[in-house]
Amino acid sequence: MSVNMDFGQWVRCDTRAAAWQTSPADGVERCPLERQGGESGHATSLVRFRPGATFPRHAHPGGEELLILDGVFSDEHGDYPTGIYLRNPSGTSHAPFTREGCTLFVKLCQFAAGDHSEIRIDITTGAFTPVSPGVSKQALYRFGDQHTHLTRFAPGATAEHHVHVGGEEVFVIEGTWQDDRGTYPAGTWVRFPDGSDHTPHSAEGALLFVKRGHLPPA
Repeated sequence: MSVNMDFGQWVRCDTRAAAWQTSPADGVERCPLERQGGESGHATSLVRFRPGATFPRHAHPGGEELLILDGVFSDEHGDYPTGIYLRNPSGTSHAPFTREGCTLFVKLCQFAAGDHSEIRIDITTGAFTPVSPGVSKQALYRFGDQHTHLTRFAPGATAEHHVHVGGEEVFVIEGTWQDDRGTYPAGTWVRFPDGSDHTPHSAEGALLFVKRGHLPPA
């Protein structure tokens, strides 16, 4: 199975209209955004657990990166409510479940070589630092040239024009975001290839999950 694996292509996916697919576990569905191979291959997706659903124990070859979008996600190590950002490096494993249901943004098998950090951050309590008028960021994680953060646009804010060295990936958590190519409401995932550029802005305000510097050169 291959979905959006040409990293030289700009990709936009509105997950509100996308099809959900079954997984190996009852009550767990996935909305693939990019995917290569089977259950242990490179993947970026939304994952939805129905109330009471469980997923079999599995390891994380290449690591697992999660943002809990709604509900409470759990495993034998604890409970992770809405707004928790997790990084589970290669060599870790768990048997996840949920009591009330949850939706996750998930990236699998994408850790850089040598990245072994295990991270848990509550984005609802983290501080945002202004970077330009009406635009602020909350740093989540950085390793080498790759960095992950939240970006908040106040209503009417415009960010500086910039080039995506190493690419950029954005998931719109809240609000509506715009740039030269179009409009991206909450639930939209966009991937910008290495060397692309834009001048993003937001008329109504937006909160974004952003990952940069992780895509191969054009």
